[in-house]
Amino acid sequence: MSRRVRRKVARKGKDKVVLPSYPELEDEGSSLDQKVVVDWTRLPDDTVIQLFTCLNYRDRASLSSTCRTWRVLGISPCLWQSLDLRPHKCDATTTASLASRCVNLQKLRFRGAESADAIISLKARGLREISGDYCRKISDATLSVIAARHEALESLQLGPDFCERISSDAIKAIAICCPKLRKLRLSGIRDVDGEAINALAKHCWNLTDIGFIDCLNVDEIALGNVLSVQFLSVAGTTNMKWVLVSQHWGKLPNLTGLDVSRTDVVPTVLRLLSSSRSLKVLCALNCPALEEDSSFSNNKGKSLLALFTDIFKGLASLFVDISKQERNIFSDWRNLKKKDKNLDEIMNWLEWILSHSLLRIAESNPQGLDNFWLSQGAALLLSLMQSSQEDVQERAATGLATFVVIDDENASIDGGRAEAVMKDGGICLLLNLARSWREGLQSEAAKAIANLSVNTNVAKAVAEEGGINILANLARSMNRLVAEEAAGGLWNLSVGEEHKGAIAEAGGVKALVDLIFKWSTGGDGVLERAAGALANLAADDKCSMEVAVVGGVHALVMLARNCKFEGVQEQAARALANLAAHGDSNSNNAAVGRETGALEALVQLTRSPHEGVRQEAAGALWNLSFDDRNREAIAAAGGVEALVALAHSCSNASPGLQERAAGALWGLSVSEANSIAIGREGGVAPLIALSRSECEDVHETAAGALWNLAFNPGNAFRIVEEGGVPALVHLCSLSASKMARFMAALALAYMFDGRMDEFALIGTSSESTSKSVSLDGARRMALKRIEAFVLTFSDPQTFAAAAASSAPASLSQVTESARIPEAGHLRCSGAEIGRFVTMLRNPSSILKACAAFALLQFTIPGGRHAVHHVTLMQNAGAPRVLRAAAAAANAPLEAKIFAKIVLRNLEHHQTELNSKE
Repeated sequence: MSRRVRRKVARKGKDKVVLPSYPELEDEGSSLDQKVVVDWTRLPDDTVIQLFTCLNYRDRASLSSTCRTWRVLGISPCLWQSLDLRPHKCDATTTASLASRCVNLQKLRFRGAESADAIISLKARGLREISGDYCRKISDATLSVIAARHEALESLQLGPDFCERISSDAIKAIAICCPKLRKLRLSGIRDVDGEAINALAKHCWNLTDIGFIDCLNVDEIALGNVLSVQFLSVAGTTNMKWVLVSQHWGKLPNLTGLDVSRTDVVPTVLRLLSSSRSLKVLCALNCPALEEDSSFSNNKGKSLLALFTDIFKGLASLFVDISKQERNIFSDWRNLKKKDKNLDEIMNWLEWILSHSLLRIAESNPQGLDNFWLSQGAALLLSLMQSSQEDVQERAATGLATFVVIDDENASIDGGRAEAVMKDGGICLLLNLARSWREGLQSEAAKAIANLSVNTNVAKAVAEEGGINILANLARSMNRLVAEEAAGGLWNLSVGEEHKGAIAEAGGVKALVDLIFKWSTGGDGVLERAAGALANLAADDKCSMEVAVVGGVHALVMLARNCKFEGVQEQAARALANLAAHGDSNSNNAAVGRETGALEALVQLTRSPHEGVRQEAAGALWNLSFDDRNREAIAAAGGVEALVALAHSCSNASPGLQERAAGALWGLSVSEANSIAIGREGGVAPLIALSRSECEDVHETAAGALWNLAFNPGNAFRIVEEGGVPALVHLCSLSASKMARFMAALALAYMFDGRMDEFALIGTSSESTSKSVSLDGARRMALKRIEAFVLTFSDPQTFAAAAASSAPASLSQVTESARIPEAGHLRCSGAEIGRFVTMLRNPSSILKACAAFALLQFTIPGGRHAVHHVTLMQNAGAPRVLRAAAAAANAPLEAKIFAKIVLRNLEHHQTELNSKE
């Protein structure tokens, strides 16, 4: 086999260096069978530099630190012609450390006043382009110094947020110090006076692109003196004197493009401006005066871009030889083989001003634009996302993220707009942007994907196109903004049950947990999104175990304990609630309770001023109280006092908070010691108040809590004292929930089975206020309601047939008509089962029937705790008592039939147990 060896030569400094090379085999198929170890340090210099260009700045720095050769290559001038400081905290120290690499820097993007102050330390005197956002706090002094140190500056852009502290003085300094200026775009300046604009006209002879956007006052006459201007935007600028505009701007000899979007310009002015010989395109998006004048139309051959025109057709009219579909005008222009410099300048400017205005319009979300967004707005944003200008791409992605949102608070989006984005291939475009190494694009694309994914069809498309893996990777970013938006995307996607497993498989659970540890301070947005996504994932049994395995319990408890931001607290508490909601299927409930400070933190959060936090904390304590050890630990951490106080305070709160407050007390009251403590703490009155809620979910939890409390005679008497009997009777009569009616009947049965009578003779505890109570009247009211409740499950014909034959088919028919499915989730203690067995001997025929009905519910085959209840009944000698009740001559028919069914249930379970043994 012959071998050919190539000697690869690379330049390092002034010396020629011969780099080692690997032999190339003519028979390439044979080479696949050989294991070749690639020595990355021996790659050619140009290959390494090419790899560097595909990385973000942080990764370039990390890679440069691996060896001396790559350190030298890492400071190659071609890698440092452009610098984006927006994702980083940038101060004078940071920029000073970068200074040695930035000697040849030409393009710089920054964010905020601190970064602006630090730019000077870069010593990049050859800078040609500077672009900054979040510029509200940038002062005249800072901007003037930047201009003085960068006399080669050709482009300066500050916005799109308002530059409130910049005045005309800074603009004059820019004009004097930067004579090579070609492009000046400033947003939100209060006043741009004639002196400043005339200075630009005098010193900046190459100034062709001016944007005074969203300003309050601009000198219209002075702008007519800037004879070099070709592209002018005053979009969103108020207080314009349009008479002066029409008089002076129409005479500008080179004016090619004019943008008056979002202003109060009138048709007359545009008609006068259309007489300009040089003017080719007028952009007037969202100008109410134009849109109200139905007679207004474009004339004199100028391209008018407005909400009421076909914008794609207007753009296509700028071209002579493009014959393809107008909707493809941007891509056709980008793919032209023969370039026209003048046309390229127009299209590049149009991309910029369209992306800016569409984003501003989306942010303000004016009424009546649904048709525009569906017919062309969404398509325009998608076309702009494919621009070669990075800032245009970012704004277009942000526009997509913004225009679909209807309600920020409730995460509500417009389904039609979301579908329009998906229909035009927007999902693939956004995912491709998210794969970019540029972190600004990653962040804005992830934001758009997150917002659009609120729509279930879009979420499905994102998952099918590999979006879950992309977002999981972005969630690992060292850039907080990127990680935050990616976490938001996973949060919205995790709402769908079908996506939870895919997120876990993509490593999303660990990425989200790691985010909490990585940004535990100073990252409220990313923490809220990460905790929210984990909360959704924790609702799935398998994913909840994954959350626990990767340290999620500790991370979430850390947030609940230490974070002061309400959104984070709410989502952390919700996540802990969902982790603890899986009962016996995993050990997370106990694990949360064992985590240091978890229960104390949740108890403390029930006192939060924010209702959402209180609701989720109460929900978490409710779920955690199903574990015996947690139940006692919650009480020891002050949970009884906190939850009683919460129940007192939430009479006018949302049904969700009411349900969880009552539910948490229900869970705690399973323990008799806690039940007594709740009664002594004053928990009876608020639970009675909650039982009168209009929401059936609240009925269930309040009735359940009162049922548990009524087991104790002292609490039973308190319920009577506080007017609980009429409330429970009303609940048992009218609630839409069978479960609420059932538990209200059981609470009444506990109260009047005779045990409370002895307590009433002694009186209530010293802490209780004595009240005049008529037990006889309350007893009659309660028994009458219990009887009516039981009879609602009694069909005379079916019961007569069952009484006559006791055949399995007849009893099964009664069982099905009497069954309350949710009752199978109730788990009774031995004492409670014993009390119902004892109640079968009660002189009251109504209580006998009620006890038999309850035991039927607790022993129906298939019930979650049926076997547990059967064992307790066997221990309590229930079969003998049931047989006596079924055969008693003076017992009501309902009691007899229900007793027979319970005996049959016991036999069924005993047979199953024997077969297993």
